[in-house]
Amino acid sequence: QVQVMESGGGLVQPGRSQRLSCAVPGLILSIYRMHWYRQIPGKERELVAFITPSGFIHYTASVKGRFTISRDDAKNTVNLQMDSLKPEDTGVYYCVVEYGGNLFWGQGTQVTVSS
Repeated sequence: QVQVMESGGGLVQPGRSQRLSCAVPGLILSIYRMHWYRQIPGKERELVAFITPSGFIHYTASVKGRFTISRDDAKNTVNLQMDSLKPEDTGVYYCVVEYGGNLFWGQGTQVTVSS
């Protein structure tokens, strides 16, 4: 059973930062493609960023320059550093691992950007 666990969500003021973390017990995350998606109210779920085992990184245009996806191999986690947050970044953020040809999703963590 692949269990994807996100952490780090919460309430943050506009312009501030928040860091999300993803762990998948039993998997060495550095050898899998890892994604962050988000579900913004009233919109379809969208890809935020992904990182490949070789280190290739992709960001959706709306977060480029503000968000940073990274791996911490020592802790076996994948992180999403979100800077200069805007109210429109409010939503549920999901970590996804590509494993065995399938996508496994976490439960999601709520990020609310509001003053």
